[in-house]
Amino acid sequence: MSFEEETVKRPVRAVATSMIAFALVSIGTAFAQTYPTKPIRLIVPFARGRCPGSRRGGFSWGGDGARPPGLWRRVLRVIARMVVASTLLSAATLFAQAFPTKPIRLIVPFAPGGGTDVTARYMGTRLSEKLGQPVVVDNRPAASGVVGAELVAKATPDGHTVLVVSVTFVISAALQKGLPYDGVKDFAPVTLLISAPLGLLVHPSVPAKTVSELIAHAKANPGKLNYGSSGPGSIAHLSTALLDSMAGISMTHIPYKGVAAYTAAQLGNEIQVGLTNLFSTASLWKNGRLRLIAHSGAKRMDAMPELPTISESGVPGYEATIWYGFMVPAKTPRPIVLKLHREIVAIAHTPDARQLFVSQGNEVVANTPEDFATVIRGEAAKWGDIGRRLGVTLD
Repeated sequence: MSFEEETVKRPVRAVATSMIAFALVSIGTAFAQTYPTKPIRLIVPFARGRCPGSRRGGFSWGGDGARPPGLWRRVLRVIARMVVASTLLSAATLFAQAFPTKPIRLIVPFAPGGGTDVTARYMGTRLSEKLGQPVVVDNRPAASGVVGAELVAKATPDGHTVLVVSVTFVISAALQKGLPYDGVKDFAPVTLLISAPLGLLVHPSVPAKTVSELIAHAKANPGKLNYGSSGPGSIAHLSTALLDSMAGISMTHIPYKGVAAYTAAQLGNEIQVGLTNLFSTASLWKNGRLRLIAHSGAKRMDAMPELPTISESGVPGYEATIWYGFMVPAKTPRPIVLKLHREIVAIAHTPDARQLFVSQGNEVVANTPEDFATVIRGEAAKWGDIGRRLGVTLD
């Protein structure tokens, strides 16, 4: 081949390569919402190893099946990777823009009436308004939240199945053996919405209006006070067991199927003591059906500055908080995770939502997926250590 012919063909090859790449990206974008539908194969029409170049020399492909030089093959590989990456990015982006395409299920792994349920129902209504699709709260109470968490871990990772979690989720992951999922690897954090201390509630029949009086009464009547929880390993269980240990008293644990069940039991004086969510029990302690004597936070709350902490009331160093957040299956596309995060955080920062949460003693957190992941690891380590020290085992 003459120099003149080669000079003419080089620009032609460059233009042809560019047109092919552009066509592939266009096709990928057009079918982005369904791609991929089966395994992808990248076909490299050359043998492995370095390429010696065409037997004819130069940068010509040649007509005898000879391979192009190594540099040219590397250029083709780069172009192929760019095309595939561009197509995948376009597909994920377009899918996220179309999301949601059907109703979203918020899986609440506890019975109706508890803090997780109340939070899910409020946020579900607001999310439905913003996303234009129904958001359904699906309660799956069993095994301290394990059943609901397993459902989400094994759900299609398309963002339409969301787990509403509390600190109990990480307690189970830290203390329970043989879980049907990995609490870290099988979930993608979206955001930690709110956190709050627990309210220490006693039945009106208990002659105690302060933590010190409760401790004195418990010591004078060992084993006669019962406390409830939504199940073994729940935050209500461990936080009250921690109080029991630090205060040097002995109360009897009675587990129930959900916060609403053990709150009803406390109203009926089946249990006398409970550490529970201030948000979901507000009407009961405000009208005097139960007595709120302290909260489990590290410091007094701005919303209720008159309510002392357990730590300042006779149990120095005591602290326990509950939080609620959102997670999706681990392989959910990143753009969908970010879209859910963006919409949930936007709701949390609206004046009416913030006012509602803060008025009930909650702190609006609404952090990033990465920050939430850090919280999960830290809480798992903390409550796992506490549970083991207290001898709590979960089957």
